Amino acid sequence: MVKDLFERIQSNKGPLGKWASQAEGYYVFPKLEGDLGPRMQFHGKEILNWSINDYLGLANHPEVRKVDAEAAQQYGAAYPMGARMMSGHTQYHEQLERELAAFVMKEAAYLLNFGYQGMVSIIDALVTKNDIIVYDVDSHACIIDGVRLHMGKRFTYRHNDLESMEKNLQRATKMAEETGGGILFITEGVFGMRGQQGKLKEIVAMKDKYNFRLLVDDAHGFGTLGKTGAGAGEEQGCQDGIDVYFSTFAKSMANIGAFVAADQDIIDYLKYNLRSQMFAKALPMIQTIGSLKRLEMLRTMPELKDKLWENVDALQNGLKSRGFDIGDTNTCVTPVYLQGSIPEAMMLVNDLRENYHIFLSIVVYPVIPKGIILLRMIPTATHTLQDINETLDAFEAVREKLTSGTYLKIAAEKTVDMSEER
Repeated sequence: MVKDLFERIQSNKGPLGKWASQAEGYYVFPKLEGDLGPRMQFHGKEILNWSINDYLGLANHPEVRKVDAEAAQQYGAAYPMGARMMSGHTQYHEQLERELAAFVMKEAAYLLNFGYQGMVSIIDALVTKNDIIVYDVDSHACIIDGVRLHMGKRFTYRHNDLESMEKNLQRATKMAEETGGGILFITEGVFGMRGQQGKLKEIVAMKDKYNFRLLVDDAHGFGTLGKTGAGAGEEQGCQDGIDVYFSTFAKSMANIGAFVAADQDIIDYLKYNLRSQMFAKALPMIQTIGSLKRLEMLRTMPELKDKLWENVDALQNGLKSRGFDIGDTNTCVTPVYLQGSIPEAMMLVNDLRENYHIFLSIVVYPVIPKGIILLRMIPTATHTLQDINETLDAFEAVREKLTSGTYLKIAAEKTVDMSEER
């Protein structure tokens, strides 16, 4: 007997979906309102927001909004219509690609409509069934989904572990010799949950011993790391060793879109083989012209990055001085690790939002191990020292309630599902 396809879906909502009835609209899929920035509205109250990736504060910058509005007035939301290969190509797309390539010190670049689908398609285009992929076990979902499309062999290495990298490169080398293929090594410039930089310098050095090409997803490094903001490769002095560099516009650029940069021959290949772009409408002019303005500001206004790092240092040093565990982040991403169950995490975040008016992202199992609560904070150039001090005080208060068992008691009284209790 053939089962109803939806039977499994209706009986098993998944590790996150199981919490939907208690979490949706508040803990997940929350509605933030008002102008983008450190102070927004949530459920009718002003909150201090640590949950948007607007690192340089460009999302609501008056110069950016002016250019966006002018582009919308001149071109509307639809122009250009059609895929770039057929009818959606403009001088502005080409200009943005040239400027992005120069900014990240590569020969050429190609625009992508979205970061997620772009990365999936890049991986798919770069490898054949004879090639081997080696990638970090903590890679972003877009990398994992790209690897899933690969019909050949793939190996994961322990997160940022050099010994594990080399062991899997040895396995990949042996396999590639048998298949007649090559090796694609994939990592991130910045791992977005824990805030660690990928060990790019050490990986590039392995090229002296192993024959592979390196693809780096630098979504959180672009605009925030390196002397000029060119990312984690510039920060570590190994940008030349990155064969294919990728970043989204959704972080420092405060926009929609993404790009990939590499040697000219690789970009030429991707232009004619990247299915997510060949069969998709071109990036609209609002985003294209708006990104030109944002990139100009990245190049000419270093004070934005300076202010960002002033806030990052104040927040991270303040957390450490008060005894909080922020792991080994060496980027703007600021994780705070606490011990607790999912119900406790829900009560803690509810307390932060309702009584301390602080909004941030909560990360729990299955993204991280059971029994751990990760409060993920994204400092921006528009936060203030007052915002930081207010947050530090609130964190001390909620930590005391967590360790004393207050949140566990409240969760039990509210009949929150305790099946994930530590």
